[in-house]
Amino acid sequence: MNRLFPKAVLFDLDGTLLDSAPDMLAAINNARAARAMPPMLLSELRPHVSKGARAMVAAAFPDVGEAERDSWIPSFLDHYQAELGRHCAAFEGVEPMLAALETAGCAWGIVTNKPEYLAAPLLPMLGWQDRCAVLIGGDTLAARKPDPLPLLVAAERIGIEPGDCIYVGDDERDIVAARAAGMPSVVALWGYRLSSDDPVAWQGDVMIEQPAQLCEAAAWPACNA
Repeated sequence: MNRLFPKAVLFDLDGTLLDSAPDMLAAINNARAARAMPPMLLSELRPHVSKGARAMVAAAFPDVGEAERDSWIPSFLDHYQAELGRHCAAFEGVEPMLAALETAGCAWGIVTNKPEYLAAPLLPMLGWQDRCAVLIGGDTLAARKPDPLPLLVAAERIGIEPGDCIYVGDDERDIVAARAAGMPSVVALWGYRLSSDDPVAWQGDVMIEQPAQLCEAAAWPACNA
């Protein structure tokens, strides 16, 4: 094993490994069409994707009351399930990065707030089902990010101490969860962010512009000795 690479890396999914915004857009526009509303543009929805279903529904239906919008979330998830994997793809540079980790003997897995029943079917679509060492969804455990529990359980399942894992994510909740779990973190600047987000303020260990940069061992933050 190349010791300069971490022993294990855990990734957020949407906005980090996967450009899922096109699937989300199709689902949102199906929901809007059902209410005789015109389609949203990808540029309008994209910044909200990493914030989750509630944020996307709020962006799509800003004039609807919060309680009513929340009642529409199961319907939106049904629309999304129907579009799952039809329009999305791994971000450019993700496949070479994963290959570099695998060549170095580094295990990798996914910790996402997306419900597991929606995350799991994506793995075979992407060819990751035999490569991803662990998958924790937002409904797998009693808590989800920014709580550290999903990261800690993922590390336990792959048999690596949390301090020897690195977590990579594009949202502040990812970095907060990593810090609470005692994991070094990478801020994925290629992901989805609102204009008001300030990734510098999240205080991740490193900020990376593109996945391909992580093909180099020196780009990763240091783990426990």
